Amino acid sequence: MGKTVYVRAEDDVQGAPFCTRVATARQYGDVVVGIVTDRALAQVNRPARLDFEGRQRIVLQMDGVARVVAQEDFDGLDTLRRLQPDVYVCDLDDGVARNPGLFLASAGEWQGEVIAASQGPAGSEVCQVLDIGFGVTPAFRLRQLRRLLTYSGLVRTMEVHSPLCGIIIETAAAERDGQMIGFDAMWSSSLTDATVRGKPDNEVVDHSTRLAGLNELFDVTTKPMLYDADTGGKPEHFAYTVRSLERLGVSAVVIEDKIGLKRNSLLGERPGQEQESIDNFCHKISTGKAAQATKDFAVIGRIESLILNAGLEDALERARAYANAGADGLMIHSRSKEPEEIFSFCNRFRRTDGTTALVVAPTSYSGVRESELQAHGVNVVIYANHLLRAAYPAMLNAAQTILAHGRCREAEALCMPVDALLRLIPQTSEP
Repeated sequence: MGKTVYVRAEDDVQGAPFCTRVATARQYGDVVVGIVTDRALAQVNRPARLDFEGRQRIVLQMDGVARVVAQEDFDGLDTLRRLQPDVYVCDLDDGVARNPGLFLASAGEWQGEVIAASQGPAGSEVCQVLDIGFGVTPAFRLRQLRRLLTYSGLVRTMEVHSPLCGIIIETAAAERDGQMIGFDAMWSSSLTDATVRGKPDNEVVDHSTRLAGLNELFDVTTKPMLYDADTGGKPEHFAYTVRSLERLGVSAVVIEDKIGLKRNSLLGERPGQEQESIDNFCHKISTGKAAQATKDFAVIGRIESLILNAGLEDALERARAYANAGADGLMIHSRSKEPEEIFSFCNRFRRTDGTTALVVAPTSYSGVRESELQAHGVNVVIYANHLLRAAYPAMLNAAQTILAHGRCREAEALCMPVDALLRLIPQTSEP
């Protein structure tokens, strides 16, 4: 029997730092992951975004994890005393004050070895560690957004238009203000879904086609999904869309209060773009809410008043009406280069409604920081098209470089190494 290697997990089981610890631990023996329980997290005012059962499900599917134990003590001291593992794997910057292994070793209560998580390939190529296709159930995924809205200060959401994008969202992480952060949820954009198919963003790509794409995306991801349903169609059709999305495991649907042939809102006020009446849109919202089968699914009404120059008062009137009709959230949209009108809307709305979720997509006013949005009462921020916008110029550059040189050597610097590509999906490079 090999050594017992202990790794501690809080609510970070989908993040790069935890995957790095697991990758390091696998090199030393049988990995035992101690997952801090929901009760222990709550006792230190750090409620879990994902419940213990969900975190356990993810961890047990990771390559090399032998078993999971419930860590009832937040700091891990009692758990280490009880288990007495041979090795404890910590983060690189863990000192004695925050490292139970070092603390117990210095006190003579544990004779094991403390090892810091690796840098370099073991830390950066986290896709090798985490087998993303762990079969998350629709019900499991569906309820995650509600949980995030309850426990998280801000739900950070990124556009995805392919399963590969989904893998990026699952594993991307960065350090900010001393903490590792990642994306909390995914956004299925009608704009990017149409663009990757070479079609206009005017609802020409039907929901059946887009839902088929979601099925493939869900094969390799765990995070909740918000779905852009454009206008939602007729209320009777919207009811069926809600049922289909909910059955698939989508957490929320966003519909906009416009009528006629859909044109992208960022084009501004154009001929043919007209807002739906408040009564009709409220009816559509209530029809969608009546169609859902669970309390977990969310219907979000998107307000186009600022886009169509109808003004702040119109936006607020609609917001209150849509919330009263049952909308779980409101997405306020703007094409202004500055966030002031968004701030004004949020401040005014929050004076009378402190519970309805507020959603924004700061594509135009890109200089605003998440902390500013959160300070004005925003619950969800959507980066609505950035992965596609980043991918296209990169691919075009590679193609033009090959054409210009008549060979592909010069393009290599623009591309990830082939061996890294082969290792990107866990089973590709395995015999």
